[in-house]
Amino acid sequence: MKKIGVLGAGHLGKIHLKCILASGRFDLVGFYDPDADNSREVESQFGIRSFDSAEDLIDACQMVDIVTPTVSHFDCASKALKQGRHVFIEKPLTTTLPEARNLIELSREAGVKVQVGHVERFNPAFIAAQPYFSNVMFIEAHRLSQFNPRGTDVPVILDLMIHDIDIVLHVVKSRVRKISASGVAVLSQTPDIANARIEFHNGCVANLTASRISMKNMRKSRFFQKDSYIAVDFLKKETDLIRMHDAEGQPDPFAMLIDLGRGKTPKQIWIDKPEIQPINAIQTELETFHDSIVHNTEPLVTIMDGYSSLELAYQIMEKIKSGLEIG
Repeated sequence: MKKIGVLGAGHLGKIHLKCILASGRFDLVGFYDPDADNSREVESQFGIRSFDSAEDLIDACQMVDIVTPTVSHFDCASKALKQGRHVFIEKPLTTTLPEARNLIELSREAGVKVQVGHVERFNPAFIAAQPYFSNVMFIEAHRLSQFNPRGTDVPVILDLMIHDIDIVLHVVKSRVRKISASGVAVLSQTPDIANARIEFHNGCVANLTASRISMKNMRKSRFFQKDSYIAVDFLKKETDLIRMHDAEGQPDPFAMLIDLGRGKTPKQIWIDKPEIQPINAIQTELETFHDSIVHNTEPLVTIMDGYSSLELAYQIMEKIKSGLEIG
């Protein structure tokens, strides 16, 4: 088992600690959190060691799980990489693109594995949908949440929309051609609600909406392609596959048909619900990272994936900023 240490024991950090303990694949050496009161509480709750500094924790382990606020990602990751430690780092990768590029170079020099915590890649509903993606040409995504001050250290694009940015870049294998975006700061100093339209060179269009000031939570995406679309509910962990085929012979009287007009064969609609495996997405992403180290394979969400998502997020934020300045 690889020795792992966790940097950050806040809300998400505690979830990571629980998943690591439940996995059985790791030797959890302990954690570090700058809040002394919280450290004592976590040390008592989990029965694990609280280290006096990030440096001490890094020295004691082989891999580091960084679950600190985004503003400290670069500092924590750079320390770990300079010590030759494998690094799992929560999304977004860093606060700025220059920091991200610096981490990429450090990881190459260290020759270690780095995985970015884009957890929706491991959502069982998305995993169930992936075999059905062929040539997706339109994506509609809504990621809405009720207000929580915990995420307001960054704009909603980096807090919420970046999940869908990563999913879109993973599904659409094409370069971005054009971006249109708008956003409004309502309760914090940066956009709390935003919309982005991303056009790709292959003709695909992705329309993403993210809000952290909604009355209810929603994490839904729909992927449209020739003769089918796939609906993924990341929150409820449900997937619907709607396919259309030429109606052959005498259709069932209860079949759903689309009349395409005179001389054209009607289309019959088929609705399937792929089986969803009951997995814990955070535990799964941590375990796949562990496996990439043990088997010397590429992490499923690489540091370059994290950089690409961050880069597109910043391009969206620049579009929003320029639009506000023009106005």
